[in-house]
Amino acid sequence: MSAGGPTLIVTGAEGQMGRAIVERFAAGAEVLALGRRDLDITDAAAVAEVFGRHRPDVVINCAAFTDVDGAEERQADALAANGLAPGILARAAEAAGATLVHFSTDFVFAGKDDRTWTEADAPEPQSVYGQSKLVGEWLARDCRRHYILRVESLFGGPRGRSTIDRIAGGLREGREMKLFHDRTVTPSFTVDVAEAAHTLIVRDAAPGVYHCVNSGTTTWLGMGRHIARLMGLDDRLLVPVSVGDVRLKAARPQFAALSNRKLADAGVPMPPWEDALARYLARRPA
Repeated sequence: MSAGGPTLIVTGAEGQMGRAIVERFAAGAEVLALGRRDLDITDAAAVAEVFGRHRPDVVINCAAFTDVDGAEERQADALAANGLAPGILARAAEAAGATLVHFSTDFVFAGKDDRTWTEADAPEPQSVYGQSKLVGEWLARDCRRHYILRVESLFGGPRGRSTIDRIAGGLREGREMKLFHDRTVTPSFTVDVAEAAHTLIVRDAAPGVYHCVNSGTTTWLGMGRHIARLMGLDDRLLVPVSVGDVRLKAARPQFAALSNRKLADAGVPMPPWEDALARYLARRPA
């Protein structure tokens, strides 16, 4: 993409994923960054009006209802934002002749087997949040030129609100923290995810679902211990707990690791999570 190039609409632009997308694409595209107050993506008429006026070449939806436990009680809100809104955006993008990038989650899987999940595996969400995100995946396909990118355990936002930020902050402050020793994940650095999205679009990769996570797997306890090593701090304040011992409103996929092999086969290899974590902590404000 070059200066004066395509027009890009980013929804959810104020979130950590949205900010990374805007930063990555800003140099080569005309970016219209829209937050919740700028556009209600559950309002089909409002979306159609904005898309008709700006005629985007690419639409990247970073907006989502992300309160996993809250979704159990606010089912309608979760379904509207995570399920129905992607369909509204997809149909508007299709009418504009645009490419749609939509972000989904590891929560579409049950995570009951100890293996990395691939795009060919059948989803089996165990929570309202996961169910709403799966509906969003289905409806996002209403845009023929779509990339549905499943991410998990996102970190990298400037506001420092991710679980990784909380772990780093707790270690620095000397607070005891309980971390799952038996929930396996594949972390996703927003900078690397944004780069992958850019590459898929520029290379005109085949549309479809891609697992867009950093390479390798870890547990939350393992990640916490690695953060402590990178920061030169004592990890004895990290207390291992089991998923089964913590009462949560929404079920979590216990083995949630995603395989990014399909993404690599498309020519988009993802750096290891350890490398991503080191890069993030090096640039993170104290």
